[in-house]
Amino acid sequence: MPGFETIDPELRDVLGKRIRELGLKLEGSPVEPYVRQLYKELERRGLRKFRPVCYLTDEWGCPDMQPVLGIPFYLADPNLGKLERAIDDLEDSREIMRYMRHEAGHVFNYAYRLYARPDWVALFGPFDRPYREKYRPVPFSRNYVRHMEGWYAQKHPDEDFAETFAVWLTPGSAWRRRYNGWPAMRKLRYVDRMARRFGDEDPIVRTGEVDITVDDMRLTVEEFYKRAEKERDLRVDLAMDAHLSEIFLTRKPREGRPAAAIVTKYRRELIDKITYWTGVRRAVVRALVEAISKNCERLKLWGEVGHEPAYLVELTAFGTTLAMNFLTRGTFTGDRGRTGAKEPRSNGKRPRPEGPKSEAN
Repeated sequence: MPGFETIDPELRDVLGKRIRELGLKLEGSPVEPYVRQLYKELERRGLRKFRPVCYLTDEWGCPDMQPVLGIPFYLADPNLGKLERAIDDLEDSREIMRYMRHEAGHVFNYAYRLYARPDWVALFGPFDRPYREKYRPVPFSRNYVRHMEGWYAQKHPDEDFAETFAVWLTPGSAWRRRYNGWPAMRKLRYVDRMARRFGDEDPIVRTGEVDITVDDMRLTVEEFYKRAEKERDLRVDLAMDAHLSEIFLTRKPREGRPAAAIVTKYRRELIDKITYWTGVRRAVVRALVEAISKNCERLKLWGEVGHEPAYLVELTAFGTTLAMNFLTRGTFTGDRGRTGAKEPRSNGKRPRPEGPKSEAN
C-alpha cells in the first residue's frame, strides 16, 4: 500500500475527518446508479418483488443470514474514491457490478430462506458447514461456476449459491451455453427455478440487521486506512535473491530502468491476473507483488529498456508459481510447516472475496 506522503495534497484534507461526520448517503451518491442497475437486472430476470436493501459500511458483504447488502463507504464520495485509488485498488464499474450481483445472491438466499430447503442442501451442501477463511479449491472444477476471481464458489455452500446466482443474473453471461454439460448446470437451473417460483412473491424476510453503518464509524479516514494496512501486513517470508537475479540484471545496462520501477508499473496487472487465475486471496497476492518490488529495490536490480514485455511474462510466471505453492501447500516456498504469509482475520461478515478491508471502530 503506497504511503500517505504520495497522496495528492488536495485529498489529504479528508484524512483527518471522522467517517461518520462526512455526511455520506447512498441516495444521490456515485454508487446509487449501480444499485438501480442491479434492480433493473433483477426485474429483467423476473424477480419483480426482490429488491435488496443496500447500505454504506466498511466493506462489501452481507451480515450472516441477514438480507441486506453492504457497500463500501468510499464509493459514495468522489474524493474518497480518488483516495481509495491512490492508497489501494478502487473497483471499476465492472467490478462494482460483479460484487453487487454476488452479494445479491446472498440476499436472495436469506430473503427467501432457500438455505433451509432440503433441495438447496442436497445441491449446495449444508448451510451450517463451518465457514473457513482458508480453503483448498480444485482449480477448474466443473462442479462450480466462476464469477468472482479465483475459485470462490468452493469456499462454502453459501458462496457457491451466491456465485451461481451472480452468473445466472449477469447480462450476456450465456450461462446455458458456457456451462452446458457441466455438473454446475444443475445449480444454475435450480437458481432459475427458484427465480420463477418466487418472482412475484414478497420476500419471507424483507430486511435484516446491519452490522456497521457509516453513522457508526468513529475512525477518521486516515485511521481507517492505517488499521487496514496493519491488518493486511502480510509478512512474506521469501529469499528472492537468486530467483529475481535470474529475471533481471545485477548491473545497470546502457539503457536501463530500475527493476522495482518495472514491477511497480505493472503492479495492478500482476495482482489482477495472478489473483484471477490462482484463486489466492487478493491481499496475499498484493503482499507478494509488493515484496517482489521491495526485493528488486534492495538488490539494486535493473531491466533493459524495451524488454518490458519479456519481464512481465517472467514476473507473471514467477508470481503464479509462488501463489500456487501457497494455494496448495500453505507456503510460498512449498515447504510444509512454515508460514509464508499471515492472513488477515475475518470480522464475522460474509466477506468480499479479497477479504476484509478493516473494522470500522
